[in-house]
Amino acid sequence: MAPSLSMTAAMLDTHGGAFRMVSMARPQPGAGQVLVRIHASAINPLDTKIHAGEAPHARHPLPAVLGIDLAGTVAAVGAGVTDFAVGERVFGMAGGVAGLQGSLAEYTAVDAALLAPIPEQLSMREAAALPLIFITAWEGLVDRARVRAGQKVLVHGGAGGVGHIAIQIARARGADVFATGTAEQRGFIESLGATAIDYRAQTVDAYVAQHTAGRGFDIVYDTVGGATLDASFQAVRRFGHVVSCLGWGTHALAPLSFRAATYSGVFTLLPMLTGEGGEHHGEILREAAGMARAGQLVAQLDPRHFVVDSVCEAYRVLKAGTAQGKLVVDMLQGA
Repeated sequence: MAPSLSMTAAMLDTHGGAFRMVSMARPQPGAGQVLVRIHASAINPLDTKIHAGEAPHARHPLPAVLGIDLAGTVAAVGAGVTDFAVGERVFGMAGGVAGLQGSLAEYTAVDAALLAPIPEQLSMREAAALPLIFITAWEGLVDRARVRAGQKVLVHGGAGGVGHIAIQIARARGADVFATGTAEQRGFIESLGATAIDYRAQTVDAYVAQHTAGRGFDIVYDTVGGATLDASFQAVRRFGHVVSCLGWGTHALAPLSFRAATYSGVFTLLPMLTGEGGEHHGEILREAAGMARAGQLVAQLDPRHFVVDSVCEAYRVLKAGTAQGKLVVDMLQGA
C-alpha cells in the first residue's frame, strides 16, 4: 500500500482565534531541503505574539501553520543534501514566520542549513525547546560580545528562556555569571551556577557596587527590554558591551557613551525572513549539541504535556504566564 501523502496540522485562520485541525498535503523536500517527521514543537512567547497578530517583525500571513522550533526525524532528503540521512534525529528553528510552514504539523520541509543532529543526551522534547532560545543567547554572547574566561557577565532575566541558556553558555566559556530575577527565582538561577540578584530589592548602583566594586560588568545581556535595557547601560563597565534581544524601544545612550561601551542587537529571525545566514544557525545548534554532550546544557521544561489537539490550551497557559519552563507540544506521542 502506498504511503499517505497527507498530514494533520494545526491551522490558524484569524489572529487571536482557535487552531483547527486540518488534513493537508504533505510537503516534499526540494533541493537543499530535508523532510522532517516532527516529534515535538516548542512554544515561545514570540509564537503567542504571532498568534495574536502583535509581531509585525515576524510576519506570517494567515491562514498558516505556526510553530518556530522543532525536533524530529529525517523522513527524506532533497537533491544536494549530504549531511543528513533518513532516520536521523534533528532539531532546528525552521518555520512559523515569513510564510514558512511551522512545526505544529506532522511533517515539514526545511532548509537543511537550519538543522543540526540531536545528541543522545537530549530527548526530543528537550531538543525542541532549545533552538530559538539557544541561538538567541549564542548570537548575543558569543557572536556579538565575544564572551571569554574571566569576564563578569550580567544576564537580565536569568530564569527566562533565553536567560537561563545565556547563563549556561557564559559559564561554559569560563565567565563569572550574575543574573537578575525575583526572590522566588533565586534557587533556579543559583542551580545554574550564577549569582542571583533580586532586582526588586537592589538598585543598579547597589548591585554594581556589591559585585564589581563599582566598575561595572564586562558584558550585560538584556533579555527583558524597556527599562531593563536602560539599566544595562548603567551596569556595564567602561569599554564593556551591552547586548539585547529586545532592544526595540527608544533609549538614551548617554550612560553607554560616557563609558565608551558598545551595544549590539540580536534579531534571530533574519535567516528565515531574508534567506541569509541560515548556515550559521545550524553551526550554533551543533555547539548546543556539543554542550549537551559535555553535560553543560540543561533545558528547563514545563512538566505538562500537550498534544496537537490541545495546542490551544498550551497557548493559553503561556499567555497566562503560569508556565514553569518551555512548553512543548508532543506531535508524535510515544516518541
